[in-house]
Amino acid sequence: MMGILLTMWFGGTGMSGTARPGVVERVELGSAPGSGYVAVPESDIPLAYLDALSLNEVFKDVSSRVTPTVVFIQVVSGVTGNSIFRQFGSENGRGSSQSLGSGVIIDDNGYIVTNNHVVEGANSIFVTLGDKREFEARVIGRDPTTDLAVIKIDPESPVPVIALGDANSVEVGEWVLAVGNPFRLTSTVTAGIVSAIGRQVDVIDNQLGIESFIQTDAAINPGNSGGALVNLRGELVGIATAIATESGSYEGYGFAVPVDLMERVVRDLIRFGEVRRGYLGVSITPMDAARAEALGLSEVQGVYLQDVHRGLAGELSGLRSGDVLLTIDGRSMTEPNELQSAIALFSPGDVVPVEIWRNGQVRDFDVTLKGRESPGYENWLSDLGRQNQLNPLPSLPDSEIPDESTVQFEEWGVGLADLDGRLRRQYQLMHGVFVAVVTKDGLFDQAGISRGMIITHVDDTPVFNIDAMRAQLKDQTTVLIQAQRSDRTIVFFEIERETP
Repeated sequence: MMGILLTMWFGGTGMSGTARPGVVERVELGSAPGSGYVAVPESDIPLAYLDALSLNEVFKDVSSRVTPTVVFIQVVSGVTGNSIFRQFGSENGRGSSQSLGSGVIIDDNGYIVTNNHVVEGANSIFVTLGDKREFEARVIGRDPTTDLAVIKIDPESPVPVIALGDANSVEVGEWVLAVGNPFRLTSTVTAGIVSAIGRQVDVIDNQLGIESFIQTDAAINPGNSGGALVNLRGELVGIATAIATESGSYEGYGFAVPVDLMERVVRDLIRFGEVRRGYLGVSITPMDAARAEALGLSEVQGVYLQDVHRGLAGELSGLRSGDVLLTIDGRSMTEPNELQSAIALFSPGDVVPVEIWRNGQVRDFDVTLKGRESPGYENWLSDLGRQNQLNPLPSLPDSEIPDESTVQFEEWGVGLADLDGRLRRQYQLMHGVFVAVVTKDGLFDQAGISRGMIITHVDDTPVFNIDAMRAQLKDQTTVLIQAQRSDRTIVFFEIERETP
């Protein structure tokens, strides 16, 4: 269901990257009030009754203020393999690819926030501002657990900076604008509403991934990754990160990392080059009606502490396995991802007040969070890893596909299978067919297609299942195959066969 937005790939020429600079002591994020904020027109009637022309003026004002702070990012990275990229590389099939994304200027020294998946594996990063100035950027730091990254340019003159909003004030139903560069269409602005908050959609492939997305129906497409989601005051409330789609493009479901989490991550990345995060050291599960009743709660609330790991913050502060964590720093908890995102805002050594339900009573504790250097940290991660192995994702491309699920295309020399839920999560794709068998010296083998790839398009037409693949190959003598490897590299293959 979910798709990371970095899906546009082109052939190119590899270039060497640049080294990361030293630590920056202090950076002021966001523009000052008045420089990036938009004032809603004054009126004697409630804002709910503002006429369409007034709303139109707000949209125009927000767009004009925000678009200069959103940049166009082009990333050059290396790829390998026997694919269409060979014509751009050396004779051994090694070449380079180019991907596109967006970023938001958060500091007048040239710091830009974007998505980790936009710049991961980059050899070179090029940034184009709204005024057409171009810069080569360097990576300051990346955080895979939130899919955020910071890059930096060195402008000789001031650059526009976005105003930062308050994620806690974002409400379902309010207007928002998405600003980015979908399909190379730079400085594109789309409008929609906040559809939900606190969404967990399992798109971040990391053991400690933190997801509490703002969901919106503002149009977000490939190339919007790292772009801005702003309110009608022109304030940044989220960083566009993912979409839910069957087609690979906008279908009304976009997701953005909230600005409070972004700001917390960015400050650490700029100062340390990494995120220094505090941890409770607990394993958690959601509450349901049966468990709430069994524990004497009058309603379903909180998060159940299934295991409190010995020697880490929770246990040292008095928490126990079987407790129900109700609030953190005064903020009510109802889902595990809410707890994860709340803790992610704090650093090692921070003292966080928590409210616990235990033995029919509410109890208060002050928890001093621990960091990665804590002695029990690695043991805790190992425990989490063993729990994840109870329901593992397939190890691809070596995962086994049942024979009865594989459909043979003998004339093409390939066996294909429809995607199941585990394959969709592993590849972060919603459509395609899995290459389960490749016949030696067959057409697919000769073209360089290997077992474990996902075929997503034939002749630029999306492939949704085996039946669609069969229809698209029928009577064809030459086809262009678009596929994705397990490392999410997009590759192309041209296959010719004799006339049937």
